[in-house]
Amino acid sequence: MSLRHAILGLLARQPSTGYDLTRTFDVSLATTWPASHSQIYPELGKLEGAGLVEVVERGPRGSKTYGLTDAGRDELRRWLVEDEPDRSQRNESGLRLFLTPLLPSQDRRSVLARDLAHVEQQSAILVAIRDQIEEAGRDDPFAAQVDLGIRVNEVISAWLAEQLDRT
Repeated sequence: MSLRHAILGLLARQPSTGYDLTRTFDVSLATTWPASHSQIYPELGKLEGAGLVEVVERGPRGSKTYGLTDAGRDELRRWLVEDEPDRSQRNESGLRLFLTPLLPSQDRRSVLARDLAHVEQQSAILVAIRDQIEEAGRDDPFAAQVDLGIRVNEVISAWLAEQLDRT
């Protein structure tokens, strides 16, 4: 159900096309809740059928801009406030890091360096987003989440660097 609610939340932020939503998932939500183009479009159809979103604009080549309905806003609020989240998570990166000590030193260093490079790349993306928000001088409701991502990545980067130093 979380893909449905992620889309509702993004549309609560601003009306968007399926393409816009896909880009947002790729940039902002990829590490939290990834979704592909082929998942987003069918879900938009289901949401429209359920009366939770509506087409607010039609563009060239049949593109549709979707907006949240009052029922969609109510459903998003209900899910955020009333439903207890499923706090269990599968995290392949975490599992790999848990098992990395089983590797010989050279392989362990390679894995840690690869993961550190990835986290640093993700941090650079988040910093660029934060800078865009600040340059625009607008009050973005997701600025705090961008900051959280940056802080989490700082902790992970420091831990990976520490493990590299020990290996």
